[in-house]
Amino acid sequence: MTGSPLLTVDGLTVSFQHGREQVTAVREVSFELDRGECLAIVGESGSGKSVTARTLMGLTGGRSTIRAREISLAGTDLTALDESRWRGMRGSRIAMVHQDALVALDPLRRVGAEIAEPLRRHRVTTWSDTPAKVRSLLAEVGVPEPAERARQYPHQLSGGLRQRALIASAIAAGPELLLADEPTTALDATVQAQVLSLLRELKRGGTALLLISHDLAVVAGLADRIAVMHGGRIVEHGPAEQITAKPRHPYTRALLAAVPALHSKGERLSRTPAQGPAPEPDGCTYVARCPYADERCRVSLPRTADGGALCWYPEIGPVEPPGRAAAEGSKPGEVLLAVEGISRRFRSPGGGWRDAVSGVSFELRSGEAVGVVGESGSGKTSTARIVLGLLEPDAGEVRLRGEPWSGVGERARRRRRGRIQAIYQDPLGSFNPRHTVAKILSEAAGAAGAPRGRERAVRAAELLGQVGLAESLLRRRPLELSGGERQRVAIARALAPGPDVLVCDEPVSALDVSVQAQILDLLADLRRDLGVAMLFISHDLGVIGHVSDRIIVMKDGRVVEAGATGDIFAVPAHPYTRELLAAVPRAEG
Repeated sequence: MTGSPLLTVDGLTVSFQHGREQVTAVREVSFELDRGECLAIVGESGSGKSVTARTLMGLTGGRSTIRAREISLAGTDLTALDESRWRGMRGSRIAMVHQDALVALDPLRRVGAEIAEPLRRHRVTTWSDTPAKVRSLLAEVGVPEPAERARQYPHQLSGGLRQRALIASAIAAGPELLLADEPTTALDATVQAQVLSLLRELKRGGTALLLISHDLAVVAGLADRIAVMHGGRIVEHGPAEQITAKPRHPYTRALLAAVPALHSKGERLSRTPAQGPAPEPDGCTYVARCPYADERCRVSLPRTADGGALCWYPEIGPVEPPGRAAAEGSKPGEVLLAVEGISRRFRSPGGGWRDAVSGVSFELRSGEAVGVVGESGSGKTSTARIVLGLLEPDAGEVRLRGEPWSGVGERARRRRRGRIQAIYQDPLGSFNPRHTVAKILSEAAGAAGAPRGRERAVRAAELLGQVGLAESLLRRRPLELSGGERQRVAIARALAPGPDVLVCDEPVSALDVSVQAQILDLLADLRRDLGVAMLFISHDLGVIGHVSDRIIVMKDGRVVEAGATGDIFAVPAHPYTRELLAAVPRAEG
């Protein structure tokens, strides 16, 4: 960097008051950022990266305490701003792009009105010139047919177009600094690549970017420098090529090791390099990133009578025995699920019909995992809904264990619903927030036929143990769990009826890469130990490659390619499959 930096953060510490307890989320964080430069802050949930970004927007809230030697933007002291001056800064000099555009955009306001607001608030254009400027901004961020899109509501746009519209709104007033907080996490690989390309163009135009992410592979191609955060501190900071190619800190190496790669099938992703000597065969797999780990954790773990491993700290509960081979799945057996030529049409908002699913056929056998991959709008989720019996096909049929599953009444399906269960992306939305984990799992056990009373409680504890969680979590409510713990509880609930088939719809897309790796390993173990078959839907080819025996590639409602995982990745036959593979971010330096 030359001259004075645009942004200077020196010694930032942020604490929050929770009852009588003071919780420090960010500790002594320092960095600088110049115009036309991108700094990526990477870390898991709770590392402090998003709190750092919100501090730079003056959005930490009234219960926060902020201390810093300096936080300045082009000479303006951000620590001295009151709310009135912050409103003048937000949008005009600093702007933020959030992860979920559907939440960030007003659902009751047209996209054009959303983008027009910062133009009018900061008096960038006159009232009469605003519509033309809105169309120009939409075109600038690559939105096709900008005049038509400006008249639409957020829910009428695809995920990629919504994210582009959100970026257009953020850059409308020409901010010097753009904060992008997980801007591509929920996007398909090709759309993700397009959004990253757009951010790269903004950087070339002189905008400074602070990119927040949990995924080193995503930021590697865009960031000039990377700062890795853990426990509220920056543990490693340097040029992007150095961080991705030769990381020094064990935590950075753990993040890189946890990224599901296209070649990672059969590897246990949650195993990461330890600091110092590698653990002995009886040591703990998680020693590299566990804040409680000490020397004994590297050597051995307490053992149960059946050979399972426990943590030295009783409150942690059981841990996965290290050294177990990743599940390759049993050899496929009988056909559990047969999907034959299913099609489904929906009426388009502007009239006419759209083919969401068209002539899709496949089989799923016991002990097998089939991955379904495609962009938003490809038809993969509609296919899953038809498979689950939540949506009837217009043509074709679905058979479960040889018996009709589609085209029959719900009464006929109800007695067999336990044979096929779903795991979704957002378990929090499917839990009653007032219920404890014990009640959630007891209800699932009851629906599966367990008698009331002690038997249900015992079954709830068994289910929790099956997904690697301690019984102490039974007393907690969903909001008191981490994202990974919530997803494990969701998996435990799905296992309650003893299903033959699990339909996993983006079950790890919202999780940090290391937590994602743990959930993928858990699903592989369940598949091996229980013989359950899995239909795994994802936009992430790295994830699909790790879990699947076969892959189905969907585009515009049709299957464009299907085959063994190794064949699809090694020699993709369809141009669209090659496009998906080329768009996958890679963290190699």
